[in-house]
Formats: sequence, structure tokens, C-alpha cells
Amino acid sequence: MIREAVHHRADRIDAYAMNEKELHIQIKTKKKDVDELKLLLGDPYDWTDSLWNFTSIPMTISGSDDLYDYWIAVVTPELRRLRYGFQLYNRKESVFFGEKGFRESPPEDIGEYFCFPYINKADIFTAPEWVKDTVWYQIFPERFANGDPSLDPKGTLPWGSEDPKVNSFFGGDMQGIINHLDYLVELGVTGIYFNPLFTATSNHKYDTIDYFEIDPQFGSKETFKTLVQECKKRGIRIMLDAVFNHSGYYFPPFQDVLKKGKESRYNDWFHLWDYHVETKPKPNYDTFGFTYMMPKLNTENPEVKNYLLECGRYWAREFDIDAWRLDVANEVDQAFWRDFRSEVKAINPDLYILGEIWHDSIPWLKGDQFDAVMNYPFTTNVLRLFAKKDLTVKEFVEDMTKVQHMYPKNINQVTFNLVGSHDTPRILTECENNKETLKQIFTILLTYYGTPSIYYGDEIGLTGGQDPGCRKCMEWDETKLDQELLEWVKSLIAIRKSEPLLANAGTFSFLPSDLSEKSFGYIRSNESTSVIVLLNTSDKKDKLKLPFTFEDPNAVDLLTGKSVKWNKGKVNLDPLEAKIIKLSH
Repeated sequence: MIREAVHHRADRIDAYAMNEKELHIQIKTKKKDVDELKLLLGDPYDWTDSLWNFTSIPMTISGSDDLYDYWIAVVTPELRRLRYGFQLYNRKESVFFGEKGFRESPPEDIGEYFCFPYINKADIFTAPEWVKDTVWYQIFPERFANGDPSLDPKGTLPWGSEDPKVNSFFGGDMQGIINHLDYLVELGVTGIYFNPLFTATSNHKYDTIDYFEIDPQFGSKETFKTLVQECKKRGIRIMLDAVFNHSGYYFPPFQDVLKKGKESRYNDWFHLWDYHVETKPKPNYDTFGFTYMMPKLNTENPEVKNYLLECGRYWAREFDIDAWRLDVANEVDQAFWRDFRSEVKAINPDLYILGEIWHDSIPWLKGDQFDAVMNYPFTTNVLRLFAKKDLTVKEFVEDMTKVQHMYPKNINQVTFNLVGSHDTPRILTECENNKETLKQIFTILLTYYGTPSIYYGDEIGLTGGQDPGCRKCMEWDETKLDQELLEWVKSLIAIRKSEPLLANAGTFSFLPSDLSEKSFGYIRSNESTSVIVLLNTSDKKDKLKLPFTFEDPNAVDLLTGKSVKWNKGKVNLDPLEAKIIKLSH
């Protein structure tokens, strides 16, 4: 047995509470090295004749990547406390693994076992329940619809008259969004994620001038109130985007620093290297990247902190928003985010806090800062398999399994999944305009665990390269929409809503990664029902032999409504075909 590959820490990844009764215990071992694994567990205070009483339960493999098997057991300790260890078996040996390492047999000393001291309610990671059933739609406000031309900034171009440039304006506004809310209802959307609405000079508005005002080109606060009210009527949640890492160049405190230098009362609002502030040839102050137009804010300064916290409170308190998306979240100090969470949750405990972090984010996901992060590893793997084609099916399944086991299940259920955004080329362009491939990508997005997000226009086949190309005007001429693609997305959203297993109910696991070189799948299950999602990524037919047998004669493909024929456990898949098979146990 390869002991150095056995890994478990009694922390919030490998041992965590799903709720006040249920504990999930996980461990990983070298792939195919351990044949059987048992969890030895008992109450730390349960002794008889100086011997600790414990029982054992089998653990099951929840997934495998290229290096590891991941094992899990779900337990409900009667008194919410636990000591536990692991008994590992293969053909050569049986060993015990506990907090102090390996032993040949289970030790009598309870100090050799891992400890989960107590399931304290305050320590349980909790996020708003509504997020698990939400389908998001990301709107870049300047490019969705022009509903009030009187607000158009100087130099506004006719809608969709040319491809966007970095500094283009086409007049998108909040009234335009209000005018098209019924389109979103028909699509099935239940949440809107807005790129920033606050006053700024750019079209993207990430260079904030005033965190307490709507940009005049988008409308007024009254218009925003109307937008929120109209969304609420339709069951649509609202998520605002804010940049607390940096301000815009024209943010009044930064302008004061530029004018007054050392005499400015706002010197400590920023990270200045010298009191004579210079922007060119290079800024002599901390910025976002190397952009002199975006000076980094000093969130450890009490005045800055209070200003930004009041922004978080203000829009939650006065406008009843449902969520905050936080830009460049990993570059802001974590003490700030802990206070931010406390402040906005005091106003609305059900408010969803989403951080933009592109890497392993567990430090921000311990229940004291964010509810979720944007799932860019999901995005990367999907694009590599379907668009760039530099991952095999086997590698894709293994990589996705690795991502799945980076976080506890209760975090995975609310993670924000996306395949396109204002920062990336259009997904159809990435797929070299292959609509069938895009349909498969939408199938994954809308049947995977987490909360999915569609970038405006992807559902009708908008194309475009890297920013600014990915920020085209939304197309409202029905003769120019890809109606087939639109109907596909509508049907997937409807299926997700009608089948809880395709949202976040039940268990999730990939089928073995070596079933086929062309196709892969995953299964969602509860006690009575399973839904199997199968996708053939190639342009050739495939026959997939499933590693289990189902007897249900009424199995049906939810995408077509047709019954599925089992041929000795094999399922036929046409080129680039997706199937969503529902069956009873």
C-alpha cells in the first residue's frame, strides 16, 4: 500500500458538517491502490472498562482523478461529536490510519484518532437555499437594449451598427432591460447578474467614480427601483457587481490626491509610493494590474472600509438586491470581507455573496466571507474539451473530479458555473461556430451541480472574439436569432427546473473515465430515481457500455421524450449527441 498517498485532514474540506446532524468524512488514496476502506467511529466519551467503544462503516468511492481515489462516508453522530480513524485494505495488507499516522491495527489510545469536537451551528457553512435552484443570466448593461435614447452619452452609435471597440457606446440602459424582462421569463431565467451600474467613465463601469449613484447613461435610482420591482414580480433575483479592490481614476478622493499631493486628506485611501503622484510613464502607486486608471484602495484604512461597507449596506437596504458579485475579490484583505459579510447579512441573511477568484478559493469559503466563487476551473475544462480539443475525455473527467473534490458538497451546490462572460471570447466563436458543440456545452452547464449562468446572447448564437469583441449589442431582430439554439437552451432550463436531480438534489458522480474515448457521462441519484447525462464529443457514432444494469422499461430521454432501449447495458449515441436519461430504481 502506498501510504504516502493517503491523505486526510480533519478540516473543512475532508471533515465538514452539511447541517446540524450530518457529517461528511472524506479521504483520498492512490488510484486503484486500496480495495476497501472502513471508517472507524465513536463518541469520544463512550468507554467500557477503560476501552473506547467504536463501530465501523464502509466508505464508498465518490470519484477518481489521474492520481487519487476519493472516498466518502456520511455519518450522523447522535451527540454531534466524533472520534474517527480509517482501516484500509488491499490484497497485500490492512492498516489503520489516524491523526498520528499508520498502525498495524486500530489502537486503544483515543489520541490516535482524528477528532471532530462538536457540530456547532455557527461553524456550519451555509448559503442561501434559493441559489441552488437559480439560473443566472449575465447582462452587460451597455449592450443589452436601448430603451431610453434621451440618456445616450455623446457619441452613441446606432444599435448594433458596428462591432464594438474598447470605447464604443451604443446606449444600453435599464429601461431597455425592463422592456425585455418577459424574454428572460420565457427563457427560464430566475436571476440576473449585472455588470457594474455605478457611475463611471467607461462602457464597462469597472472604473467606479461614485459607489452610491447609478450611471446617468443607465437611468436613475427610481428606474433601478422599478427594474428591481419588475424582476421581483417575475421571480427574478438581482445581483449587482462591485469593485472594492480599486476605484476609477476620476473617483473624487483620488482626484483630490492628484491635486493636493501630500496635503490631501485622502492620501491613506490608496497605496501611494510617493506623495508626488505620477501616472505616466508608470504609476507610482498600487493599481489593478498596471492600469493607472484604476488605483488600488486601501481597505485597511477605517474611512475607506466604512465607505465601502456602507455601499454594500446601502444597495441591500434601500433597493432590496439579492446578491453581490465582488470583482478582484482575492486582492482585498480578508478581514474586510468578514466585516462585509456580517454587515450585509445583518440586513438580508438570504443575500448571496459571490467572489471573483480564479484559483483554489477555500480560504474565502469557510463560512465567514463568501457564499461562493466563480467556477473558472469548470469553464477551463469545458472549453479545453469541446472548443480547444486539447483534453481527452478521460482527462476531462479526471480534471472535473479533482475540481469537484476541492470543496465540500454544500459549497459545490452554490458555486457559480459559467462558460462565457464579458472577459472571454464568445463561446460559439470558441467552438469555431459549431452549434452542435455549443449545444453540448449548454447541456453540461444546465445539468451540472451548482448555479449556472448564461452570458447574454450566447443562447441566440452571438459571436465575437476577446474583449471588446465579446461585448456586442444584443440582437433583437427575431429573423437574425438562432431559434434552434434558443429553443435548446429553453428546453434544458425547463428540464433542470422540473427535475431536482439536475439541479442540486441527490448525489453526483462521473461514470468511469475509461468507458470510451469519445463519450462521457455522469449520474445524479436519490433513493428512487437516477438521471444519467451522456455526451458524445466526437463527430462519429459511439456505443457506450454502462457499468451497471437497469431494469426500468420506462426509461426516457428527457431531451426527446422518447423511451431509451437498453442493449445489454449499451447505449447508442449519434455524433455530438446528448442524452438525459431518467429511470427508476
